[in-house]
Amino acid sequence: MAPDRAVPPESPFALLTPEQVRAWYAWMKLQLRLRYEMNRQLRADSGISLSDYDVLVALTSAPDGRMRMAALATRIGWERSRTSHHVRTLAGRGLVTSGRAADDGRATDVALTATGRDTLRDASPQHIALVRRMFFEGLTPAAVAELARSLETVYEKVIEHGTLPRPDDHP
Repeated sequence: MAPDRAVPPESPFALLTPEQVRAWYAWMKLQLRLRYEMNRQLRADSGISLSDYDVLVALTSAPDGRMRMAALATRIGWERSRTSHHVRTLAGRGLVTSGRAADDGRATDVALTATGRDTLRDASPQHIALVRRMFFEGLTPAAVAELARSLETVYEKVIEHGTLPRPDDHP
């Protein structure tokens, strides 16, 4: 819907202000298109998907590149079943390992392999260049700072009202 058009009264978005509708549609268009472009670039340049990249990056946030499956699912905002399935796929390609946790046989640990770390390292420069071009180009440092503050505020509301627990690295 064009931002200058009125929201039809029967639309569920009629309960939002016109500026809220504008912001929501802008967010929806942006995140859908950006994820498409990032996935396309990663596949073309590195042979991995954006989902692969998300898992590999999440694992690098742990000091030893190892996380419990449940913590990994929380970190990337996926259901555990989707995470488990994707981890199996990545393990089959040698990018991660997974197995029962040594200290809790009910839990599964996922670890980044040397191949996974190398794959992420090799994919990152071109991926970051795309992010700079598509996301940050044209924004002033002040606009980037304000955008970061706004997104952090929205993220905190998602954590407050959402169903996933806060990831471990954010007290």
